Amino acid sequence: MKKEIKFSLVFRDMWQSAGKYVPRVDQLTKVAPAIIEMGCFARVETNGGGFEQVNLLFGENPNRAVREWTKPFHEAGIQTHMLDRALNGLRMSPVPADVRRLFYKVKKAQGTDIARTFCGLNDIRNIEPSIQYAKAAGMISQCCLCITHSPIHTVEYYTNLAYELIEKGADEICVKDMAGIGRPHSLGQIVANIKAKYPDIPVQYHSHAGPGLNMASILSVCEAGCDYIDVGMEPLSWGTGHADLLAVQAMLKDAGFIVPEINMKAYMKVRSLIQEFMDDFLGLYISPRNRLMNSLLIGPGLPGGMMGSLMSDLEKNLESINKGRAKRGKKPMTQEKLLLKLFDEVAYVWPRVGYPPLVTPFSQYVKNLALMNVMQMEKGKERWSMIADDIWDMLLGKAGRLPGELAPELVEKAQAEGRKFFEGNPQDNYPDALDKYRKLMNEKHWEVGEDEEELFEYAMHPSQYEAYRSGKAKVEFKVDVARRKAEKEKAAAPKTEIALPKDPQVMTVDVNGQAYRVTVAFGESAAAAPVSAPAAPAPQPAAAPAPAPTSAGSGKEVLSPLEGKFFLVKGASDAPVKVGDTVKKGDILCYVEAMKTYNAVRSEFDGTVTAICVNVGDAVSEDDVFNNERDISQPI
Repeated sequence: MKKEIKFSLVFRDMWQSAGKYVPRVDQLTKVAPAIIEMGCFARVETNGGGFEQVNLLFGENPNRAVREWTKPFHEAGIQTHMLDRALNGLRMSPVPADVRRLFYKVKKAQGTDIARTFCGLNDIRNIEPSIQYAKAAGMISQCCLCITHSPIHTVEYYTNLAYELIEKGADEICVKDMAGIGRPHSLGQIVANIKAKYPDIPVQYHSHAGPGLNMASILSVCEAGCDYIDVGMEPLSWGTGHADLLAVQAMLKDAGFIVPEINMKAYMKVRSLIQEFMDDFLGLYISPRNRLMNSLLIGPGLPGGMMGSLMSDLEKNLESINKGRAKRGKKPMTQEKLLLKLFDEVAYVWPRVGYPPLVTPFSQYVKNLALMNVMQMEKGKERWSMIADDIWDMLLGKAGRLPGELAPELVEKAQAEGRKFFEGNPQDNYPDALDKYRKLMNEKHWEVGEDEEELFEYAMHPSQYEAYRSGKAKVEFKVDVARRKAEKEKAAAPKTEIALPKDPQVMTVDVNGQAYRVTVAFGESAAAAPVSAPAAPAPQPAAAPAPAPTSAGSGKEVLSPLEGKFFLVKGASDAPVKVGDTVKKGDILCYVEAMKTYNAVRSEFDGTVTAICVNVGDAVSEDDVFNNERDISQPI
């Protein structure tokens, strides 16, 4: 008789791989008892990755969400696990060591058993501290092999990586096939090699269904000795998500493995609840394309977890591209054409940036870089003309060692811009920061929270946490949901009396008893809809009050290079530029946060800031005016 195979439900990743958001805490606690009732899961993925930011975008406290969501699973004897991005913790950018250390303490106290740690570059230096932090907090340290397919990423490469992680103290290994492009035979060889040397180390396999390889891969790794398989559920399985529990169980049972039975009545209850959550609002953020499998994904190797947000990004950027094409008298581009252009550009960019495995954040970096190249070339500009600071950190080695060589053209660009390559330990670039955030919280009269969980949240996600505390996040979320629902109704019944207003409409949104007057715009003008002030004083002060836009000022206008959100700084303690400040050519004026990265906008000349025309956190479109700057190299 063959060995027992256990199942893990990747509930968080199911949602992230389909769309932008995960359920609210009230929805999570509603579905948990039914998941338990299914009786077939040894593990459930409850948090990690984008989970925290999503809660903050709702205007919801993620610490409460994790505590309430993990509790019923613990009571049922089901282990919970979270996704941890090593040097990047729970975000897209690197995290100071003291914040990383607190991360594990907080999540263990909140009820998380297993830390699934990965580094998108497979750099042991980024993973090893996480092993120690997890163990010190009393968690199981599960370390990942980030699977991709390239001339560098061979069976031997991954086998040796697994051996080194185990020797560094990893309790378990996860074969993380985040794009589903791992070849079944090779994956089986990797697992067999691990089990041959370390038979008592549990191995878990995680894969996405998109390219169509993963059912064969699941069977291959199980034949090689894998212990746990990650699965999804309808209506969020397949497509850019994961293989469905029912299909995996049937396949493995037929192959002679011992697999748990499934309470089908409970399965249908969970399935029904997932659909209910989608009908409520979550489906508004799920592209129908993400329900489809597509073998074209084998080429670019983009991961399922990123595809959920990719289609949303493409919608925004397609609008920007087509505005530019209209100005030049060109026909509009279709989303299909843009997607294929992006896939081709990813295939061009990926080897030239050193073959980083395409997993968060490096999948987003490569995709963003490719998309920026497409957009800039559409405007007649050169490839590589816009590279975000976080992407430069990857290219320069500040985030870890690239598996392959950087293209000479990028090396030359770095040198021409005076950028220095880094060979040391990436963590050394990011000094401790908790004392700084403690001080800020004290000044704002904010509590650090039980087990310092609020301090952790602020230090991990400064700008999102401030928007949550001020109430701005919940207002913007409710407004966006209202707009999307109205537009969906119009699309579903174009011949009825439903018609969207042409002009922005004022409405009142209640946030925890606080009334906010907001302006909602529809259709093409939606991005310009401002959120107005509260109808009454807010219950607590905004974390970092945004300066009101000043008068237009004189001088040259600084325009937004892309669509996103406007920020003067990346971190809460950074000093923003102010009206009257003198800046040098190349100095950072502000940032546009788009596609999960902060894109620096730099001054094109020496000058003086004469006006700031946008509020911090406001949505901006391409070519919106940020500020005015007087060029001091030119006569007035």
